[in-house]
Amino acid sequence: MTQTVLQIRSNGQITLPANLRRQANFAEGDLLEASIAEDGTLCLKPKIAIDRDQAYFWTARWQKWEKAAEKDLHAGKTKDFDSIDDLLSDLNSPS
Repeated sequence: MTQTVLQIRSNGQITLPANLRRQANFAEGDLLEASIAEDGTLCLKPKIAIDRDQAYFWTARWQKWEKAAEKDLHAGKTKDFDSIDDLLSDLNSPS
């Protein structure tokens, strides 16, 4: 584990030295989530920004549906149609 002493500047900023950025694979412009553990340890984790119009996909509810759909796909619970008319006919037929 690499240990480096950092100094907090007057405006609260710190600089991560190049060797730490390389080891953590951090690059300029990356987003980091900062958290403090009960023992006072500061943890920085890389985060990815998601467009608001795509955020629904990462909700627990949507991910539950995605997992169910994936399970159905792997179980072969799908149908293939040659045309949109065949699909609509199947949808409109009593099951």
